[in-house]
Amino acid sequence: MKFGPHIRKTREARASTLRGLARLIGVEPSYLSKIEREIFPPPSEALIGKIAAELGEDPDRLLALAGKIPSDVKDMIIQSEGLLAKKIREWKGT
Repeated sequence: MKFGPHIRKTREARASTLRGLARLIGVEPSYLSKIEREIFPPPSEALIGKIAAELGEDPDRLLALAGKIPSDVKDMIIQSEGLLAKKIREWKGT
């Protein structure tokens, strides 16, 4: 499932309104609606973290659905000078 539809489905399952969630995460309801309908791309890592907290979701899972890598993981990959990238490829079998 893609990020926007997943957020909408989860929000509705928790009986949270669009306006209510938007208020809690500090955005306009129209912006959140456009994210849910995939008119706008997924938001920043920070905003995804707020959404995850309010919906009781794993932020790493939401970042993955958004096609993003958590910044701490990205930093570790960079600092490993390619070693982690090689290990990930080995793990995947490519």
